[in-house]
Amino acid sequence: RIFAFGDSIIDTGNFAYITGKKPFPIKQFPYGITYFKRPTGRISNGRIILDFYALGLPLLPPSLPQESTGQFPTGANFAVFGSTALPPTYFMSRYNVTFNPPSDLDELASFTKVLSRIAPGDSATKALLSKSLEVLGEIGGNDYNFWFLGDPQNPRETPDKYLPDVISRIGSAVQEVINLGATTILVPGNFPIGCVPAYLAAKQSNDPADYDEHGCLAWYNGFSQRHNAALRKEVAGLRSQNPGVKIIYADYYGAALQFVASPRRYGIGDPLVACCGGGGKYRTGKPCNGSATVWGDPAGFASLDGIHMTEKAHGIIADGVLDGSFADTPLRSCK
Repeated sequence: RIFAFGDSIIDTGNFAYITGKKPFPIKQFPYGITYFKRPTGRISNGRIILDFYALGLPLLPPSLPQESTGQFPTGANFAVFGSTALPPTYFMSRYNVTFNPPSDLDELASFTKVLSRIAPGDSATKALLSKSLEVLGEIGGNDYNFWFLGDPQNPRETPDKYLPDVISRIGSAVQEVINLGATTILVPGNFPIGCVPAYLAAKQSNDPADYDEHGCLAWYNGFSQRHNAALRKEVAGLRSQNPGVKIIYADYYGAALQFVASPRRYGIGDPLVACCGGGGKYRTGKPCNGSATVWGDPAGFASLDGIHMTEKAHGIIADGVLDGSFADTPLRSCK
C-alpha cells in the first residue's frame, strides 16, 4: 500500500470533498481535462506526482470520503490543499498572522484513526506499515507561500527564521510514522520557487542581477535550496536514529530544473508562464477559473495555474525519483 501526506501538490480530492457542493475553480476545467477528462480534485490538468508512483496499483483515493468506512486495500492519500507543516497557532503567536489552513498534524491524526480501524493493535499496524510506502510531502511549501505571496510589506527574510521549525516538524512527522511501524518513507524537498510564475509575477524586479540564467528569481531559489539542505541534514539524522528503516530523499528541486533548463527537450514552450490565467508577462493576471484564459494545450506547459504544475511537469519529476536520478534510492527499487 501507499499512504501519502502533503498539500495541494498531491491532493487527489480531499479538499474538493471538504468544500462539498460549494463552487471552486479546481472543480472545473482545465483541472482534470487532460487525463481524467473531468475534474477529480487534483490541482492539475491530469495526473500528479503521486499517481506516477503507483506503478500499476490503483491510483490512491482521497482518505476523507471513506475515513470512517474504507479498508484502503492499496492505500490512501491524506494530503489536503493548503496544508502547512506548522499549525496556525504557531504563526499567530510569533508573527500575529491569522490564517487557518489544515496542517500535517491533522493528516497524521486522521491516518492514526484509520489505522486503528483497519489494522487494530500494534502488531497488526506494524505488519501493515512494514509492507507499505509512506510519502511525506512535499510538506512546508505553504508555510513559506503564505508569507512570500501575502502582504507585499512582509520582510522576505522572516521565513529563514522559522525554516528550522518547519524542518523539525517534518522530521517529527517522519519519526511518528516510523514509530507506528513504517519502514520505507519518501521525503521530498521543495521546488525551485523562484521559477514559479506566481512568484515571478509578484516579485518582478528591474535589476537583472535578481535573476539567474534561466530567468528565475535567484534569491527565492536560494531559499528553496536552504530548506532542502536543512531537510537533507534532518533525513541523515533520522537514518542514524532508525537503522533498518529506508528513508529516501527526493530532490524535487533538481528534478524540476530539468524542464526549466531544457524545456524543448520535454515539449514545453516557456516553463515560466502559466497555461491558465490572465495577462501579464507570466500570464498570472487572473486566477484559473471560468473567466480565465487557457493559453494552449497544457501538455506544452510546466505550470497550469501559476502555482500548480501540469501533468507533464509532474511526470518529469516522478520519473527522476522512480529511476533514482533525483532520489538517493530509486523508488522503483523499493519492494
